[in-house]
Amino acid sequence: MDAASRQRMPSWVPRAIALFWLGFLLVVLGRWLLGRLETLLVMLLVSLFLSLALEPAVNRLVGRGWRRGSATGAVLSGLVVAALGFIAVMGTLLVDQVATLIDKAPDYVTKVQDWVNNTFPNANVDFKDIVDNLTKENGTVQRWASSLANNTLKLSATALGLLLQVFSIGLFTFYLVAQGPKLRRVICSLLRPERQAHVLRAWEVAIDKTGGYLYSRALLALVSSLFHGVAFWIVGVPYPAALALWVGLVSQFLPVIGTYLAGVLPLFVALVNEPVKAVWVFALVVVYQQIENYLLAPRITARTMELNPALAFGAAIAGAAILGPVGAVLALPTAATLQAFAGLYVTRHDVVDSHLTAEPPRRPKRRPGRRRA
Repeated sequence: MDAASRQRMPSWVPRAIALFWLGFLLVVLGRWLLGRLETLLVMLLVSLFLSLALEPAVNRLVGRGWRRGSATGAVLSGLVVAALGFIAVMGTLLVDQVATLIDKAPDYVTKVQDWVNNTFPNANVDFKDIVDNLTKENGTVQRWASSLANNTLKLSATALGLLLQVFSIGLFTFYLVAQGPKLRRVICSLLRPERQAHVLRAWEVAIDKTGGYLYSRALLALVSSLFHGVAFWIVGVPYPAALALWVGLVSQFLPVIGTYLAGVLPLFVALVNEPVKAVWVFALVVVYQQIENYLLAPRITARTMELNPALAFGAAIAGAAILGPVGAVLALPTAATLQAFAGLYVTRHDVVDSHLTAEPPRRPKRRPGRRRA
């Protein structure tokens, strides 16, 4: 073999270099497109979740003779009205409580000063500068209020952008539900008959699990709102109905951290109006959480969405890490759907006897009856 043959480049090397750079360019283009379309993809994902959750209710109305478009519009309109009512109630509550806090802040500072001086005679603290800073025209509170007023245009633009996104999600959801059968026919027409059965089965499982998730969360939110509404009314916390609605919805539809976020607002309202009541509010929230965890949630979710607690916790953390709060909300129905798919398509075998797999025997339940003498 001569020197020219030995120095000649193999024929596959140029193709490998071209494929490498082509793959690199496709990856860069894909990342650029994902960055540009991130908002749209998240809206589509939320719309898909809502369509799966609303379809059982729409199917019931269709079964009673409604047109599918009218049934979809009615269900979606009810959801929008409920959401707007909740936002209006909570907005009014927050504005009123912030105004009350600003008015009472100097009195709170004075009470803290008197308590410290009475409890510790040698302290001799004086919060006069803090009180003056809260009450004078150019104080911290006044500057914060002026800054908030100056940013009204920016806040309005942000609210308009969020409103546009919500409208887009609603429009996508409407078409996904109203045109659901047609969409499934289009997808199935591209597949062989045996593949069509798998796709329809997967779609049905997703609808059942997502609808079950929404049903169980809504039922738990209703029970939680009723309990906290009565409890807050007895304790004497202002706005008991609005606060109970907040606790019920936030604690159920925000996994992992929802319970803690739900209790912050009632505690804040109680502290602003009468700090002693905050202790009762804290105790009520903790007690109800234990009742829900051990009595209510296992019975309700066992019939709607069976999901291992550790899997639910991990799914919520993973969803929050990927998509933030939206991912945390969507993580549980997604995990339940994947678990259902595993139960359908994964082959299971009998477990061998071992002390590592043995479960303790359950005690038989006693049936009510007459005692023998």
